[in-house]
Amino acid sequence: MTSPQPAETRTQTRSAQTATLAEIAREAGVSAPTVSKVLNGRADVAPTTRARVEELLRAHGYRRRRAEATRSPLIDLVFHELESAWAMEVIRGVENVARDAGLSVVLSESAGRLTPGRTWADQVAARRPHGVILVLSGLDESQRALLTSRSVPFVVMDPAGDPGADVPSIGATNWQGGLAATRHLIDLGHTRIGAISGPTRMMCSRARIDGYRAALETAGLPVDPELIVTGDFHHEAGYRRGLELLRRPDRPTAVFAGNDLQALGLYEAARELGLRIPQDLSVVGFDDLPVARWVGPPLTTVRQPLTEMAEAAARLVLELGRDDGSAAATRVELATSLEVRSSTGAPPTS
Repeated sequence: MTSPQPAETRTQTRSAQTATLAEIAREAGVSAPTVSKVLNGRADVAPTTRARVEELLRAHGYRRRRAEATRSPLIDLVFHELESAWAMEVIRGVENVARDAGLSVVLSESAGRLTPGRTWADQVAARRPHGVILVLSGLDESQRALLTSRSVPFVVMDPAGDPGADVPSIGATNWQGGLAATRHLIDLGHTRIGAISGPTRMMCSRARIDGYRAALETAGLPVDPELIVTGDFHHEAGYRRGLELLRRPDRPTAVFAGNDLQALGLYEAARELGLRIPQDLSVVGFDDLPVARWVGPPLTTVRQPLTEMAEAAARLVLELGRDDGSAAATRVELATSLEVRSSTGAPPTS
């Protein structure tokens, strides 16, 4: 005779199963239409009721059936900041794919936060887009569970931190780019090379500086921490931190600026101090924005294929939306390349 399962085991077994809306409604003490309202992001549900239902949806790993998941003809594109030519290259790539698929793109910004606010997740659930692409951003556990339960696929492009093994992501070879930029300067004869990093909380920024360090160490050159300063990937940071480096009595003869906007700020700092590029100072950026070719002198930079990365992210999120949600997470890195122009040359002779 088989002994009955302990209550704890029965609960675990039940939680591991896919619950129906009716079962979740009974457990939450509400009606099935109320659970449906929560799933659809409707506002006419009491906050305490919504929280209780959301918790049960997460606990049961509820995933909306494909037949239920009628999607809007939209792709949600989320930036942590939306104010630069960098963002325009990403928008262009997503638009290219969305246009071909007959979809529109909804833009939103998380105001510098690495995860969007809770109200954003509710709005996405109500819109039911074909997918969500997050740029230099991510989702917390509850937001991921919310989108998963609504069968809304998501992809992170150039993730700020480690997105997790189960999160699809598209990135670039940032470490290799930092290595190539610094090796180029070393090959020109520079031995005192500064760096302006991006925010240390961002994985791409850390990878670029790690590549910079690796190039110096491989060449047998010291890594001087005094020559590495932290920026925020904006023009003003390149200017301010550039002035700090260039005002040193033992200033560097070359600087890896971390991205193109900081390189342009460094250009301004050099002009203010009467330094010529590249005769007195060599500069390398990262991204290869269109402005890199227009500035004088044209900027040597590491090309990050932003438009191609955005296109790959859009294709991936649509592909995830077409399957049953069981596909393994995909992590892709597109290659960077060094674009040598007129902002780099041999170091000045003493």
